[in-house]
Amino acid sequence: MIKAASFLILSLLACNAFSQEKRPVIAFTSDTQQPMWVEKLWLKSNRNEQATKLIFDDVQKLRPSGFFILGDVVSVGYRNSTWTAIDSCLKHCTIDSIPVYATLGNHEVMFRSRRGIKNFQTRFPMYKAAGYTETIDSVAVVLLNSNFNKMTAAEILAQDNWYGKTIEQLDKDEAIKLIIVGCHHSPYTNSKIVKPSMAVRQNFLPAFIKSKKCVLFLSGHSHNFEHFVMNGKHFLVIGGGGGLHQPLYTKEVSHDLAAKYKPAFHYLVIRRFSDSLQVVSRRLKPDFSGFDNGFALTVK
Repeated sequence: MIKAASFLILSLLACNAFSQEKRPVIAFTSDTQQPMWVEKLWLKSNRNEQATKLIFDDVQKLRPSGFFILGDVVSVGYRNSTWTAIDSCLKHCTIDSIPVYATLGNHEVMFRSRRGIKNFQTRFPMYKAAGYTETIDSVAVVLLNSNFNKMTAAEILAQDNWYGKTIEQLDKDEAIKLIIVGCHHSPYTNSKIVKPSMAVRQNFLPAFIKSKKCVLFLSGHSHNFEHFVMNGKHFLVIGGGGGLHQPLYTKEVSHDLAAKYKPAFHYLVIRRFSDSLQVVSRRLKPDFSGFDNGFALTVK
C-alpha cells in the first residue's frame, strides 16, 4: 500500500513538472487506423476516428520537435480513401512545422503491400526499408520494420546489419545521450487479439539489451498501454492512437507494470533531462473532453 501511494505521488509530481518544463518534446503514438468493419464484429467501437483527431490536436498544442507514429497509420494502406482523414491531420502538423515520422505497420502492407508502401512513402519520404534514425535533443530514435512475414530473407538481413552497426555507432557517438528503439509489433504484450512477436525479440532485442545507451523500446500492434521491464530495460506498448481497444489476458503472460492504467486512447510524450528520459502518457478522458497526464516514468 505504501509503495503504491509513493508511486502515485511520484507520478503526479513528475506529471506536474513535465507540464511546466519547456525542454524539447518528442511525441509518440501508434495504431491510428480507422476500425475495419470486420474488426467491429468482435471489438467495440468508441468514436475511434474522433479520438485520433483529438490526439493530433493535442500534439499540435505541445508543438513537439518530432512526432513519431509506430505503424498502422491507416486501416488499409493501398486504398487512397483511407488516407483522407490522416492526410488532414498531417497537413496541420506541417503548417505548424511539426515533423512527423513513421514506420510501417501490418495494415500498411495488408493485401497489396507494394501499393500500400508507396502510399506510405508518399506521406513519409524519410522512411527507409532498412531502418532509419532521427535525433532530437541528443536522443536518437531508431525506427525499424517488424513486418517480417512481408520481407525477403535479404531484406531482413540488410535491416539486421544496418541496425547492429547503427546501434554500435550511436553508442560510440558522444553527441548521443540516449537511444529509443521503435517498431510496430510488440515483443511483449498480454493482448488477446495479437501475440507477442518472437521475431522482434530475436532480431531487435539482443542489440537493444547489449547497448549502454538504449533505454526504451516502444511498439504498438496491441491496442493498449502496457509496461514491461526485461533484462533491466523498459518496454512500452503504446497502441492507443485510435484503433479498437483490445482485451487483455487477466492471467498475465508477461508481468505488466501498468496493470491499473488502461486508457482507451493515449499517446506518449518524452523529454530528456541530462542522462534520463521523463516519459508521460497523455490519456484521452472517457468523455472526450480533453487530455490529462496519466502514467509517468523516469528512465535512466
